[in-house]
Amino acid sequence: MATVWMEYERSEVEEVVGPLPDSLTYARYDGEHEPEGIDEVEVYVPPYFGPADPAIIGRMPALKLVQAPSAGVDNLLPHVPDDVPLCRAAGVHDAGTAELAVALVLAAQRDLPRWFAQQQRHEWDQYNHGPSLADRRVLLVGYGSIGQAIHRRLDGFECDVVPVATSPRQGPFGHVHGIDEVPDLLPDIDIVVIVTPLTERTEGLVDAAFLAALPDGALLVNVGRGKVVDTDALLAEVTAGRLRAALDVVDPEPLPADHPLWEAPGVIITPHVAGGTTAMRPRLFRIIADNLRRHVAGEEPLHAVPR
Repeated sequence: MATVWMEYERSEVEEVVGPLPDSLTYARYDGEHEPEGIDEVEVYVPPYFGPADPAIIGRMPALKLVQAPSAGVDNLLPHVPDDVPLCRAAGVHDAGTAELAVALVLAAQRDLPRWFAQQQRHEWDQYNHGPSLADRRVLLVGYGSIGQAIHRRLDGFECDVVPVATSPRQGPFGHVHGIDEVPDLLPDIDIVVIVTPLTERTEGLVDAAFLAALPDGALLVNVGRGKVVDTDALLAEVTAGRLRAALDVVDPEPLPADHPLWEAPGVIITPHVAGGTTAMRPRLFRIIADNLRRHVAGEEPLHAVPR
């Protein structure tokens, strides 16, 4: 009988989405303790967290579908055969990532790390002439479902959001700029939010020239992929005190304990936690269930990555 490997117990998923197909068997795989029957795995849902090696896919001869638990699939692509659909977790992390993106913007703009440190010292120093989010111009690089979710949340903060996608088009809030227009936009931008996936075109997109084009005091927020930003170039700018950064993703990742970015001035770091909220599981479970039912029915899966 065909087998499904996933991080969750079948009962956990069914509690949210109802019965899963009985024609499949289900085994829990957390990335560490390998169940029996790898030769029979037809559907694989890699663990969201944990030590799972994507190379395990090469040991699954019966594999017919890989359902990623994340929106980005760059780590899985090299391991999934071309004839096996690889599906993104489209929409699963929109809410969590958008929330953290806005939280990082606000934390940096309102200098929350300073106030937290002051609280620990039991000090009452009210000096505060820092920047607001209101009246700032925010460049939003990456305008898929997560980018649009960030835009919706920023829309109530009285800031000017400038969305950027691969090519210019009309979006739900008006005009969307193409990526080729970014160099001309940067000199007038106060905050850059990176949410683009990692591709050949976006790797190293935020390089020394990109950062140099930003005005003094600008803020870079990255909730996309660490390799979109040139870490050395960013480190040079923040160490000089010219730019600030709030990063949920970095390169390398995990960031070594002795890396200078940890203690660089004006930098906030969270350890790649944007999507891991209570909003994730019900949304992921619905996608898993939908694609399992489609798999059993012989239908095309949802959110397959074009290859």
